[in-house]
Amino acid sequence: MEATSAQQLLDLLGRKPTDVELDVAALEIARIEYPDLDPAQYLQLLDRHAFEIATRADDLSDGRNFVETANAYLFGELRLEGNNTNYYSAENSCLNRVLDTSLGIPITLSLVYMEVARRLAKPVHGIALPGHFVIQYDDGDYATFIDPFHGGMLIDLDGCRALARMEALDASMLAPVDRRTMVMRMINNLRNVYFSTKATDKALRLLDLLLAADPKAADEHKQRGVALLHLRRIPEAAAAFRRYLELNPNASDKEAIQEQLRSLGHWLASRN
Repeated sequence: MEATSAQQLLDLLGRKPTDVELDVAALEIARIEYPDLDPAQYLQLLDRHAFEIATRADDLSDGRNFVETANAYLFGELRLEGNNTNYYSAENSCLNRVLDTSLGIPITLSLVYMEVARRLAKPVHGIALPGHFVIQYDDGDYATFIDPFHGGMLIDLDGCRALARMEALDASMLAPVDRRTMVMRMINNLRNVYFSTKATDKALRLLDLLLAADPKAADEHKQRGVALLHLRRIPEAAAAFRRYLELNPNASDKEAIQEQLRSLGHWLASRN
């Protein structure tokens, strides 16, 4: 990720959650995988999708008609759907590729719907159910949950419980997710993909970004230490592990980290 791209993301994350531009942030995140990405091209594509929905709707002021029209266009014509075949591909976390291929994971497919709706001043919010991300349309007169990963399926509270595989959901699980939290979740998703595919250098860049946004995130310091260790950057890895223990002195893995630090210290001493 170029310095200017990382700085733009940090600037976005530094805003009030309601002022974070989801589409811009998502495209900046995607530039770690696609450094030559032109965000303007995809912002214009989202504009066009919103226009197409507006021209197809009989009455945009009617919530039910908006949802039916948006679903028919996004999931019928564009064929947006969940990528079950290659769920853990980095492409699914990159908005440009989701728009190119019509395949994604729950949070990126939800983002497409949310950003198209925002352009039409329609109230669609992200809902982070345990283990699954959905959206909710609610204008005060008409409300429904929507599952973009499963073809825009309309669901009720029972459907949400089924997706979460829980008999009961407390109110916090059904509360709208603020935009900053959603961006951080997307960064974390891509970070996990990079770790699982051994793209450690890219994972490290995302960890650096997360820590720039939240320097006291202890677990990120530990994961940064792991990444640096894999990259054979031993002094930096040791510093990251020490910072983790400073921030989390009662960590459950404190002894294991201390043993790791002793091993790294012996290795460094043997190199001198």
